[in-house]
Amino acid sequence: MDESRQTSSGAGAVLRKLAPPPALCGFLLLLVLMFTVSYAVGVAAGPVAPGMHGTGTSRGDGDSGGGGGTDDMGDMHGGGH
Repeated sequence: MDESRQTSSGAGAVLRKLAPPPALCGFLLLLVLMFTVSYAVGVAAGPVAPGMHGTGTSRGDGDSGGGGGTDDMGDMHGGGH
Protein backbone atom coordinates (compact mmCIF):
# COMPACT_ATOMS: atom_id res chain seq x y z
CA MET A 1 0.00 0.00 0.00
CA ASP A 2 2.83 2.41 0.71
CA GLU A 3 4.15 1.93 -2.77
CA SER A 4 0.98 3.28 -4.41
CA ARG A 5 1.31 6.62 -2.53
CA GLN A 6 4.52 7.64 -4.20
CA THR A 7 4.76 11.18 -5.48
CA SER A 8 3.89 11.41 -9.12
CA SER A 9 6.59 12.57 -11.44
CA GLY A 10 5.76 14.24 -14.70
CA ALA A 11 3.71 17.15 -15.92
CA GLY A 12 1.35 17.25 -12.93
CA ALA A 13 4.16 17.63 -10.42
CA VAL A 14 5.85 20.32 -12.49
CA LEU A 15 2.63 22.33 -12.81
CA ARG A 16 1.99 22.13 -9.06
CA LYS A 17 5.52 23.34 -8.39
CA LEU A 18 5.20 26.31 -10.77
CA ALA A 19 1.71 27.36 -9.66
CA PRO A 20 1.52 30.20 -7.13
CA PRO A 21 0.36 29.32 -3.62
CA PRO A 22 -3.40 29.52 -3.02
CA ALA A 23 -2.95 32.31 -0.44
CA LEU A 24 -1.32 34.52 -3.10
CA CYS A 25 -4.15 33.82 -5.55
CA GLY A 26 -6.70 34.70 -2.88
CA PHE A 27 -4.88 37.92 -2.03
CA LEU A 28 -4.71 38.99 -5.67
CA LEU A 29 -8.39 38.19 -6.14
CA LEU A 30 -9.25 40.28 -3.07
CA LEU A 31 -7.08 43.13 -4.36
CA VAL A 32 -8.85 43.14 -7.73
CA LEU A 33 -12.25 42.99 -6.03
CA MET A 34 -11.42 45.94 -3.75
CA PHE A 35 -10.14 48.01 -6.69
CA THR A 36 -13.28 47.27 -8.69
CA VAL A 37 -15.58 48.25 -5.83
CA SER A 38 -13.65 51.44 -5.06
CA TYR A 39 -13.64 52.44 -8.73
CA ALA A 40 -17.40 51.87 -8.99
CA VAL A 41 -18.01 53.97 -5.87
CA GLY A 42 -15.81 56.75 -7.26
CA VAL A 43 -17.65 56.79 -10.56
CA ALA A 44 -21.00 56.86 -8.78
CA ALA A 45 -19.90 59.73 -6.49
CA GLY A 46 -18.73 61.92 -9.36
CA PRO A 47 -16.33 64.85 -9.05
CA VAL A 48 -15.58 66.02 -5.52
CA ALA A 49 -14.62 69.63 -6.23
CA PRO A 50 -16.90 72.34 -7.63
CA GLY A 51 -16.17 73.32 -11.21
CA MET A 52 -14.56 70.01 -12.19
CA HIS A 53 -15.60 68.78 -15.60
CA GLY A 54 -15.04 65.55 -17.41
CA THR A 55 -12.50 65.24 -20.21
CA GLY A 56 -15.30 65.03 -22.79
CA THR A 57 -16.04 68.77 -22.83
CA SER A 58 -14.73 70.88 -25.69
CA ARG A 59 -14.01 74.59 -25.89
CA GLY A 60 -16.47 75.59 -28.58
CA ASP A 61 -19.62 73.87 -27.36
CA GLY A 62 -21.56 77.10 -26.74
CA ASP A 63 -21.58 76.73 -22.95
CA SER A 64 -21.27 80.13 -21.31
CA GLY A 65 -21.64 78.80 -17.79
CA GLY A 66 -18.39 80.34 -16.55
CA GLY A 67 -16.73 77.07 -15.63
CA GLY A 68 -13.45 77.52 -17.49
CA GLY A 69 -11.19 76.64 -14.57
CA THR A 70 -8.83 74.41 -16.51
CA ASP A 71 -8.38 76.88 -19.39
CA ASP A 72 -7.61 79.73 -16.99
CA MET A 73 -4.97 77.62 -15.24
CA GLY A 74 -3.24 76.98 -18.55
CA ASP A 75 -3.03 80.73 -19.22
CA MET A 76 -1.65 81.38 -15.72
CA HIS A 77 1.29 79.05 -16.23
CA GLY A 78 2.80 80.69 -19.27
CA GLY A 79 0.33 79.50 -21.84
CA GLY A 80 -0.23 83.02 -23.23
CA HIS A 81 -1.69 82.30 -26.64
